[in-house]
Amino acid sequence: MRLSALDEVAEAIGLRTGQALAEARAICPALDVAEDDMPADRRFLEAIADWCDRYTPLVALDGLDGLMLDITGCAHLFGGEARLVAELLDRLLQLGLDARGAISSTPGLSWAAARFSGHAVVADSDMVRVLSPLPLAALRIDAGMAAALARVGLKQVGDLLTVPRGPLTRRFGPGLLLRLDQALGREGESIVPRRPVALLSVERRLAEPIRDEEVILDLTGRLAAGLKSGLDARGEGGRLFELLLFRVDGRVFRIEIGAASPLKDARRIQALFSERLGVLHDDLDAGFGFEIVRLNVLRTEALAETQGSFGTRPRQEDAALDFIDRVTARFGEGCLTLPVTHASHWPERASGLSPLTEATVPAAARLPAPPVRGERPIRLFAHPEPVEVTAEVPDGPPASFRWRRAQHRVARAEGPERLAPEWWIDGEEASPRDYFRIEDSAGHRFWLFRQGLYERGSARPSWFMQGIFA
Repeated sequence: MRLSALDEVAEAIGLRTGQALAEARAICPALDVAEDDMPADRRFLEAIADWCDRYTPLVALDGLDGLMLDITGCAHLFGGEARLVAELLDRLLQLGLDARGAISSTPGLSWAAARFSGHAVVADSDMVRVLSPLPLAALRIDAGMAAALARVGLKQVGDLLTVPRGPLTRRFGPGLLLRLDQALGREGESIVPRRPVALLSVERRLAEPIRDEEVILDLTGRLAAGLKSGLDARGEGGRLFELLLFRVDGRVFRIEIGAASPLKDARRIQALFSERLGVLHDDLDAGFGFEIVRLNVLRTEALAETQGSFGTRPRQEDAALDFIDRVTARFGEGCLTLPVTHASHWPERASGLSPLTEATVPAAARLPAPPVRGERPIRLFAHPEPVEVTAEVPDGPPASFRWRRAQHRVARAEGPERLAPEWWIDGEEASPRDYFRIEDSAGHRFWLFRQGLYERGSARPSWFMQGIFA
């Protein structure tokens, strides 16, 4: 067992990361050790990332102990870059976290300044001056390469700036200079956000935290009304909405609702969130209240303008879509499904169930045209069941069969209908199937298939029951 993380007291007495636990206890017998829980650390880091959404929606995870925020166009909302980073670190300190942060034009330089320098904001004109005295580990290179560079007298980033690039590349590879160029802005480096960026977003920062569900819904309706102008400009309506509630103590609640048709009516959006909050009432712990409320549009579709009705009763189609939206918001997408056909002749893969909200408005009332196939049974088993078959000729239809300990004598048979396996899924060695529609002497109709061919392979073909017609 080895040390994976240390506090300041442990570092002060000479312990180091990666040191064996037995050696550390020999140095400090009273050492307090807690077992590392990486999944819990990951969840905690993601919770901090959710909290950082209050500053920018572009938040990315940076390794196991860091976050990277793209604050382009956001700093002026907080009084400038220096005030933004100062407020962020101060609020994290109030939450019990001793964090470090820096702002620059490149992710690489921000990473280096936050960990190895005391500069909070690095101007473009100071990039070389700030980076030069830092150790080579500030370039995000592995320890082995840093040790190899130290053996030839290169210990600081500034030492690399005076050395010809050709010999460095030949000896240490292109990765070293790539990291240097990324830190100085000579090579681009993107920040990949952990969550999709909202197409449209409106938020309200509150002077006093709110706790009541009615107040939250009222504010949600006001925010939804603020989305209308943006949706009108795009000629679209929202299909997926997300409500973010930032609690005072740092916890963030994300509530998503989908719509069966594009929406921009604030009252309908508010009604859907009302249904959803009614289900989450016990799980939505307001604590000391929410200080920021944000409404995002994550997915949109083109919205065709229609003439409204002069009567008091809505159109039947609108009423059906409103019912779908309300039920889905309350019970989730899986409560209403639509059978759909898939591009496969293999019975187990030929059909499935899709959430009704994923269907377009015209297709909500009809099934898509299925591929050309033979007649299929009313009931299809999830897993084919083995049967014992007696046939007059090996390749012919069954004369009788035994299924579920009952003997059936075949009166009529139709087939075979041969279905070849999908070799890109089942492999090239998979056997084809010969399907027969069978009617026994009692009038019951079945769908049986023979797995494999007599003229191929040494294995004897097997028979299975796939479904029942009647």
